Amino acid sequence: MFISYDYYRVFYYVAKCRNFTQAASLLMSNQPNVTRTIQNLESQLGCTLFVRSNRGVRLTPEGERLYSHIRIAVEQIHAGEEELSMEKNLQNGTISIAASEVALRCFLLPVLQSFHSRWPGVRLRISNHSTPQALSALENNQADIALVTTLTPSVSSRRSLTVKRVKKIQETAVCGPAFSDLAREAVSLQTIAGYPLISLGIQTMTYEFYSEWFLKHGLLFSPDIEAATADQILPMVKNNLGIGFVPEEFLAGEDEASVIPLQLTEPIPLRSVCFAKRTDQLLSIAARELERMILENVPDSL
Repeated sequence: MFISYDYYRVFYYVAKCRNFTQAASLLMSNQPNVTRTIQNLESQLGCTLFVRSNRGVRLTPEGERLYSHIRIAVEQIHAGEEELSMEKNLQNGTISIAASEVALRCFLLPVLQSFHSRWPGVRLRISNHSTPQALSALENNQADIALVTTLTPSVSSRRSLTVKRVKKIQETAVCGPAFSDLAREAVSLQTIAGYPLISLGIQTMTYEFYSEWFLKHGLLFSPDIEAATADQILPMVKNNLGIGFVPEEFLAGEDEASVIPLQLTEPIPLRSVCFAKRTDQLLSIAARELERMILENVPDSL
């Protein structure tokens, strides 16, 4: 049986108002049209839905049963329409963001602050991941967008992803007071390799980045301590557990007596923060607005 949704919509308002004239007013129609629609619906269903009287109408037992279902459907449709309208105006909505810690601190936080200030009704769900984990969350529909650090060519060329560099990052080697003698002059990477090293774990792009850089200079990258997050590296350095590598942005506000930058004879290659999204899925209005603000903050020199 196929019955027009418009019939059920008219039925909903008549049942809700218990009055044909009031229902017609809400529907921006007239009473004869509403009456005719209800008659057509009753004819197609083969039962009487309303009992008419001078005081208005009341539902028959069949009408009550139908209304218990139609009310839920129509109100859900109305709720969906209202939700879409609010999302269109960025009054609500949710954006899921998978971000590496470096990408978050070195690029994304100021953008999120600006976005949230402008659209406070939109919820931001941010998950802190390593780059591989963030991309996995993106590809498994657990995130709308991802902000990650430098990708290998094999990753950045995946057909399932659109990837764009949004910022260059310069990292630096740092040590604690116990290794301060190293800061007196430029030191070689070979010298650094002889000291305890602190790095992110083997499953991260940071580990892969430094492994390739050390290997390029004929050295083995073998950290003594593997940190779970980038934020753990500086506290370990301050406590003289070894030499770490962190973005220069991480050093802002740090006491130079406890975190000492080292000058290397072999400059650390630049890394990048990258924006990624799936190629096969259209972003929500809110996510598209955040994407616009992210790309708007990409330096012209990049």
